[in-house]
Amino acid sequence: MARQTNTLFLEQWLRTNIGGISYSVSGHSSLSTSSSSARAIIQAWSEIRDSLQNQTFNPLILQSLKTLLNSQASLHVADPQAKLLLSVLSSRSFDLPSESYPILLRLLYIWVRKSFRPSTALIDSAVDVLSHVFATEFGSKKSPSFLAEGILILGAISFVPSVSESSKIACSELLCRLLEEDYKLVRLGEEIIPDVLAGIGYALSSSLDVHFVRVWDSLLGIWGKEDGPRSTVPTALMILHLVEWVVSGCIKSRSLKKIEAFSQQILGTSKASYVPFALVMVAAGVLRASRQAANGQGLEFVSRLRISAENQIAFVAQQLISETKGYINSDNDSANSILRQCLSLALARSGAVSFTAPVLLCLASALLREIFPLSHLYMEILQFIHGSGSEFDTNEIKRHLDCTLFKEAGVITGVFCNQYVSADEDSKSLVESLIWDYCRDVYSGHRQVALLLRERNNELLVDLEKIVESAFLMVVVFALAVTKQRLNSNFSQEIQREKSVQILVSFSCLEYFRRMRLPEYMDTIRRVVACVQENESACISFVESMPTYVDLTTWQDFSSKQKMGYEWSKDEVQTARVLFYVRVIPTCIERLPAHVFRRVVTPAMFLYMGHPNGKVARASHSMFVAFMSSGKHFKDELVSLKEQLVFYYMQRSLEGYPDITPFEGMASGVAALVRHLPAGSPATFYCIHSLVDKANNLLSDANALKADDWKNWQGGPEPCKKILELLSRLISLVDIQVLPTLMKLLAQLIIQLPKTDQTMVLNELYAQVAESDDVTRKPTLVSWLQSLSYLSSQAKMEVFTSKERESKENSASPGTVEPEARL
Repeated sequence: MARQTNTLFLEQWLRTNIGGISYSVSGHSSLSTSSSSARAIIQAWSEIRDSLQNQTFNPLILQSLKTLLNSQASLHVADPQAKLLLSVLSSRSFDLPSESYPILLRLLYIWVRKSFRPSTALIDSAVDVLSHVFATEFGSKKSPSFLAEGILILGAISFVPSVSESSKIACSELLCRLLEEDYKLVRLGEEIIPDVLAGIGYALSSSLDVHFVRVWDSLLGIWGKEDGPRSTVPTALMILHLVEWVVSGCIKSRSLKKIEAFSQQILGTSKASYVPFALVMVAAGVLRASRQAANGQGLEFVSRLRISAENQIAFVAQQLISETKGYINSDNDSANSILRQCLSLALARSGAVSFTAPVLLCLASALLREIFPLSHLYMEILQFIHGSGSEFDTNEIKRHLDCTLFKEAGVITGVFCNQYVSADEDSKSLVESLIWDYCRDVYSGHRQVALLLRERNNELLVDLEKIVESAFLMVVVFALAVTKQRLNSNFSQEIQREKSVQILVSFSCLEYFRRMRLPEYMDTIRRVVACVQENESACISFVESMPTYVDLTTWQDFSSKQKMGYEWSKDEVQTARVLFYVRVIPTCIERLPAHVFRRVVTPAMFLYMGHPNGKVARASHSMFVAFMSSGKHFKDELVSLKEQLVFYYMQRSLEGYPDITPFEGMASGVAALVRHLPAGSPATFYCIHSLVDKANNLLSDANALKADDWKNWQGGPEPCKKILELLSRLISLVDIQVLPTLMKLLAQLIIQLPKTDQTMVLNELYAQVAESDDVTRKPTLVSWLQSLSYLSSQAKMEVFTSKERESKENSASPGTVEPEARL
C-alpha cells in the first residue's frame, strides 16, 4: 500500500512498482547510481555562486550542475542553495544552454521534496521564476526532459501544504497547459513518463481541488491523442499505482469533495477522450486503495468508491467484448491487445472483484491470447519455417518470458478461477469450452512445431515450452476449480461425467508438458477418473477420444515429402498423449465393451509396444495385462477377443525382444494371459510354443558363436536365460491341461544348454517346486524334475553343444526312454 508520508520521490516509487521493468532515463535519472564526493559538491556550489556573482557564464557551470545531479540520492538542497538556483534561472546576464534547464528544475525538485518546511516566500518566488522560464525559454528550448522536470516541480510545489493558494493555482494552471499543449514531447522521450506521472500525482494530491478534474482529463486522455505517448503495460502499471497513491491520500485526509468529484466525474462518466486502458488502471488503483482503507476504517464512502471502480472495469470489459465480438473474433490489433493485458494485470493487482460475465470472458481471452499466446506463436514459427511468412524474431519468446504479464500469470489465473466460481452457468460453460479447445489447439500446434524445430532450433523450442508448461499449470488450476464446481450433487450424473471426460481429454493433450508432480493435478485426476469409471458410456466417450491408428502413424498436414519422413516414434508430444490414455484406460477397463477395446485401443496398444522408449513400451504391456485381467465373469465375446489378441501379442512382443521389448513388460503380459484364459485355451499353448521357439532361436545364435564369444552374444546369455526363467515360473501358473506340454518343451530346451547352465536351471526349478504348496501339480513336477536330472547327468557334452550330430548318436539308452516319455 502506498503511503504519501513515506514516499519521498514519487517517480522512484512508481518505477519500483512495475514488475522490474526499468526506464533508461538519459541525462538526469532519479535512479542515478553515481555519486560525487562532499568536496566535489561544495566545489560545484562554489562555482555556481562565483559565476552568478561575476554575471558571466562559465562553461564549467554545466559540469557543476551535473556533479550535483549525480549526488541527488544524498544531496540536500537548503533554502540558500534553492535561492541560488532560482537566481541562475532568472538571471538575464547569460544565456543558459538548453541542457541546464532540466538539471536546475531537478535540483529545485529535490529542494521541495527534501525540505521539511521550505520558505513560503521562496516557494512563491520559485513559482514566479518558473512561470517566467516557461513563458520565455521553454518555447525555444523545449525537450522531453525539460517538460518532465517542469511538470514534476510544478506538481511538487502544489503538493506542499504550506504553499499559498495563489501559488498552488498558478502551478496547477501551468501544469495543465503543459500537458494539453506539449504532450507530444512525452512520445519523443517515453523514459520521462514516470516523472510526468509523478508530477500529475502531486498535483492531484494538492489540498486545493482547482483544476482537479482537468488534471484527471489529461491523465486519462493524452494516451489516445494523435502523436501522444504510446499505450504500454509499464505505463499502465504506473498509472495504477499512481492512482493508488493519490486515492489513499484522499481517503486518509478525508477529502470527501475530491472523492465525490472523482467518483462521479471520472469513474461515473465515460468521456470520449478517456482511453480505456487508462480507465481500467485508474479503477484498479482505486480498488487497491479502497481495500486497504476498508480493512482499517470501514468508511461508507470507500464502499461507494469501490463499487464505482468495479462498475468501471465491468463497463470497459463489456465494451471490449462488444468491439471484438467476444473471444471468437480473430481481430488482434494492438489497442485491444494492450487492453486485455491491462485488464488482467489490473484485476491481478487489485484483488477480488464481483463477478461479471464480460470480466470473466476478458480474463479468459487475456490468458489464452496474451499471457499464453501459443496459437499466434505457432502460426508465426510455421509460416517462417515454410517460407510463407516474414522472418521470425527468435528473441520475441525470450522477451515474453521476461515480461510482467507472464510473470503474474499465476495471480491472474487465480483471479480468473475466482470469477469462474461465482459465474452463472452459461458463462461457466463458455469459458470451459474455450479452455478445452485451447488445449486441443496447443496439442496440434506444438506437435508440428516440435517435429520441425527439434533438429533446427532447439533453443527456441526450449523457450517456447516454458510458456506451454505455464499454460499447463493454468489449465490444471482451472480444471480443479471445474471439478469442485461441477462434480457434486448439484449436477446430474450425466453432466458430471461429461465434464470429467472433457478434463481427461484436455489433460491428455497437455501431458507432454507435465514436468512435475502437482497436488492439484493428482486431486483432479482422482476425482474425474472416479466419476468416469462408474459409467460405461463415459468410459466409451473417453476412450473414443484417443487418436486413431491412422492419426498416430501419419501426419496429414505435412507436405508429401515431410509425410514420407514422418516417424511416429519420434513424435514426443503424441507419445505423451497416448501414454496418458494407456495409463488411464486400465482404471475403467471393466466398463469398456470388448468391441470398443478391439476397435480403438488395440491398434495403439500394439503399436506402442514397439516404441523404443522402454517406459512407453512397458505401459503398453501393462494395458494388455489390465485387459487380460478384466471381466470377473467370463463373457463369450470378451474371452474370444482375449484369445485372439494373445496370438498377435506374442508375435509383437517376441519380434522386438530383446532389442525393444522390455522383458518385465512381456513377462507380466504372459503371466496375465496364462492366469486369465480358460483352461486348455489354444492361445495358452501358442504362447508356450512361441516362448520356447524364441529361446531356441536365441540359443542357436549363441551356440553358433565360438566359446570365447558366448558372453558377448547380446550382452551375454541374458535374453535366453530370462525366457527360461519365465518358462520356469509358468509351471506354477499354467492350468493342468497345459502343464504337460510346458514340461516337455521346457525339458527339451534345458538339455540343449551347456552343462553349467543346466545345473543352474535345475537347481532353481528344484527350489521353486520345493516351495510350492500346490498339492495337485507338485507330485507331477517332482517326478518330472527327477527324470530331467537323470537325463542331464547321463548325457554327454557333445549332445548339448553340437547341432550336427546324427539323430542316432543323440538317442538315449533303453533305460532312459521311459522317463523322457513321461516329460
